[in-house]
Amino acid sequence: MEVTAFIEPLVIFLILIVNAMVGVWQESSAEKALEALKDIQSEQATVIRNGKKASIVPAKELVPGDIVELRVGDKIPADMRVLQLVSSTLRVEQGSLTGESEAVSKSTKSVAFDCDIQGKKCIVFSGTTVVNGNCVCLVTATGMDTEIGKVHSQIHDASQYEEDTPLKKKLNEFGEVLTMLIGCICVLVWLINLKYFLDWEYVDGWPKNYKFSFEKCTYYFKIAVALAVAAIPEGLPAVITTCLALGTRKMAQKNALVRKLPSVETLGCTTVICSDKTGTLTTNNMAVTKLVAMGQKASVLRPFIVEGTSYDPSDGKIQHWPAGKMDVNLQTIAKIASLANDAGIEQSEKGYVAIGMPTEAALKVLVEKMGLPAGMNPGSSTGCSEAWNKLEGRIATLEFDRDRKSMSVLVSSDSGKKSLLVKGAVENLLERSSFIQLLDGSTVALDQKAKDVILENLNAMSKGALRVLGFAYKEEPEQFKTYNGNEYHPAHSLLLDPANYSSVESNMVFAGMVGLHVSG
Repeated sequence: MEVTAFIEPLVIFLILIVNAMVGVWQESSAEKALEALKDIQSEQATVIRNGKKASIVPAKELVPGDIVELRVGDKIPADMRVLQLVSSTLRVEQGSLTGESEAVSKSTKSVAFDCDIQGKKCIVFSGTTVVNGNCVCLVTATGMDTEIGKVHSQIHDASQYEEDTPLKKKLNEFGEVLTMLIGCICVLVWLINLKYFLDWEYVDGWPKNYKFSFEKCTYYFKIAVALAVAAIPEGLPAVITTCLALGTRKMAQKNALVRKLPSVETLGCTTVICSDKTGTLTTNNMAVTKLVAMGQKASVLRPFIVEGTSYDPSDGKIQHWPAGKMDVNLQTIAKIASLANDAGIEQSEKGYVAIGMPTEAALKVLVEKMGLPAGMNPGSSTGCSEAWNKLEGRIATLEFDRDRKSMSVLVSSDSGKKSLLVKGAVENLLERSSFIQLLDGSTVALDQKAKDVILENLNAMSKGALRVLGFAYKEEPEQFKTYNGNEYHPAHSLLLDPANYSSVESNMVFAGMVGLHVSG
């Protein structure tokens, strides 16, 4: 047998090996990339164990019985029972589980064990998000034992019944048609040579007698089979696999993650692609890049450029900052950014990380970069926020909602003086503000000229792809002059209904604004 007979099968064999290697490499690369994304979006929880708060605890390490503290913006890592409300109200966005279009209010009041999911007002579910309020919860179920885990189990069971891909269906149809055609042709070729199956005896040139020749029948049957073998495209699987591997490789060059080769041909059959309007994947890090304070006149603003893109307070500084000589207006901004804030920053093995909403954590970093006025000493790298919190304690929280687009806290000093500190959308704060604070701390009426100057700066910052937050305050709110957190005080009823928050946040004093951008 000649060596050339082995060339064709050897080439096909090598092609299959190369394609298999490309497929394995591509799937491995995709898996690694997906794992990296999981690390970026890994869930963490603030857990209280043995009376100590351990903020940086991976959600996968939670066990039933753990005590977890939840804040605004936290993604709930497990099914939990609400034990205590730290804020006046608690609302959770659980549309991913129940399909509800609006956030659901939660409470500590117990409900029947066998009620439906929507009726479990004292339970927060894994995979949902806290949109308003703070609370302390008890873990009741983790992993696949959670409600969302049960849904995943059902999806996994359904995925076991796989349907053929469009390409596989086409190949099956092609194979059936090709088999029928080749079979018919082979039978036809075999029947055409039927006359050669017989050995005739001729007399005077005419056929007289004949006998069946099994040897000739077998010979022409071999010819028909050889024709069938030659007609079958043996290289088709290798060509298809090669095309899919090349398509996967090309998509990888475009930063697309492909875990399975069939997904390439499935994408090729796609006629309509529905995408989310954001279409952006980030590390969810925010950083303040610009601070705008008030000047000596209502129509004069003072912009400051803030350096740094991480949660490390030592990463960058504020350009042209009056270190140690902060005027009253800058002190007000620092106090609001620190106290009207439910987030925090902590140092871990990977550096400084945000605890809570990234936007609020970025404000805490700004407070540390701003420093403290003369006479106030920070106790640590995050001591500026701690120093402001020691001056005035929080009594109540008016959580953020989409209607008024702001959140505020009611604080009280050692002397008993009450203040309402507000942060939120600049336009909404201006609508509910009647005054503006100047550089020296004095207040003047907020006229249209000053409002136009502020809105002009707001538009410029927004066009620069910055998210802008404004700061305002209200001294001695009339309804809360004697309020100390007592639930029987008449003012407490105002805090139980978010519809009252806009009226509480009225006649305020506008203090300044900041611009934030996504740093990851």
